[in-house]
Amino acid sequence: MKTLVVAATKAELTFLYQHFNLQEEDFIEGKSFDILITGVGMVATAFSLGKHLSHRYDLVLNLGIAGCFDRKIELGSLLNITEDTFAELGAEDGDNFLTITDLGFGEHTYKSKSLINVDLPQVSGVTVNRVSGNEKNIRTLTERLHPKTESMEGAAVFFACQQESINCLQIRSISNYVEPRNKDKWKIGLAIKNLNNWAIAFLSDMN
Repeated sequence: MKTLVVAATKAELTFLYQHFNLQEEDFIEGKSFDILITGVGMVATAFSLGKHLSHRYDLVLNLGIAGCFDRKIELGSLLNITEDTFAELGAEDGDNFLTITDLGFGEHTYKSKSLINVDLPQVSGVTVNRVSGNEKNIRTLTERLHPKTESMEGAAVFFACQQESINCLQIRSISNYVEPRNKDKWKIGLAIKNLNNWAIAFLSDMN
């Protein structure tokens, strides 16, 4: 089975590159899996997948760190994002928000599709252009969509995979809580370490 590993930045896959002795390039072709570094955000992700996604892949594995809305989930925890929503795609109607689905222009929520069972908690997430850091906006977003995680790419990966009917998994490691921005509280190093340890084991088992 050929897998395409997708991440926004090389930094998020630091130890995976080291473990498999890979050159730090944005697109690497390997025997059992390829790696695609898309750049940050849904636009860069969609563009990169448009260039490289094809039916020679049986699985797309989207890896990355994420913010978490639920403080019961410890920083550094790994989660399987099985549903992801374009949180800002739509229109404001006074104090109400109309999704692209409400407007009749398509879907705003996409689900993962994979035949592989992953022993990680399954949660829903949102994909945003603007990372949440304002109490009012955070409250509005959680009341409207009730997400567990926030990223800038996940829903775009699900969208692309759905268009091509390719199985997809999105695994995120929690680096921070979604709150007013305070980098002193973040645990990016721990999140990346735990994410890479899981990914190395997952990809090694598939060889």
